[in-house]
Amino acid sequence: QVQLVESGGGLVHPGGSLRLSCEASGFLISSYTMAWYRQAPGKECERVATIAGFSGETNYAESAEGRFTISRDTASRTVYLQMNNLKPDDTAEYYCWAPLGGGTTQPCPVRGYWGQGTQVTVSS
Repeated sequence: QVQLVESGGGLVHPGGSLRLSCEASGFLISSYTMAWYRQAPGKECERVATIAGFSGETNYAESAEGRFTISRDTASRTVYLQMNNLKPDDTAEYYCWAPLGGGTTQPCPVRGYWGQGTQVTVSS
């Protein structure tokens, strides 16, 4: 059974850091491109970062470049998003995504399998 479980969100001051985790089950993360998306109130969904399945190549949104790092641990089937120098504009619900079917939720208009989300709030 496919499952994505995010954790690691919370409240942080501007300039602070958080590491989000996405524990996957039911499939091998090394076989698929995985992604982190975010949805802020009143804004469109944004794909923040991706990590390719076989190559591990990473890509970032311009807003995340230089501050966020996506990585994975294939042994534990976990995808991470390290976020540094956080800004108030980073406040959003963050979702883990995999290009698989069978999901029951779709927080962003992208087909695939979604986690339940983890809230990140950046505020002083």
